[in-house]
Amino acid sequence: MLAILTLCIVSVASVSTSNDKNVFGNSLEICCTDPITGFYRNGYCSTGPTDHGKHVVCATVTDRFLQFSKSVGNDLSTPNPDYNFPGLIAGNCWCLCALRWKEAMENGCAPPLNLSATHQRMLEFVPLDRLLQYNNVTYTQANQYTNGYGSGSGSGNNHVLDE
Repeated sequence: MLAILTLCIVSVASVSTSNDKNVFGNSLEICCTDPITGFYRNGYCSTGPTDHGKHVVCATVTDRFLQFSKSVGNDLSTPNPDYNFPGLIAGNCWCLCALRWKEAMENGCAPPLNLSATHQRMLEFVPLDRLLQYNNVTYTQANQYTNGYGSGSGSGNNHVLDE
């Protein structure tokens, strides 16, 4: 019986509700399960009426973003077991608050995004053409970024590569 209950819980956690759409209007994809993310801790950047921070942005956090977030009063590096929060390190994927990501973008330190896993509510804060500048960018341990058009470590035309 316990195995069936566990299977049901895992199955529910691995699917997003049918109403959840990403910024492209498609079904919202999973952001991350290790560490488990999302306002509802189901791996998705889903939102609802109790999610006042709008945790809708699937991002791969960088050291620079984590330092910025801490400097403005939101320490994402320190674990907080009371909220099932493991503390993040560079390279982790996480569902970020829409306004925090936008603030980081405006300050030149926004982390790269997975727009297929970013909820369509993000479009209320940042237009799609701007978000696309940060899409499909992966962070590597060498502090290099790859955006599908090559790689860089602070050079190039796309400011998302600036470190």
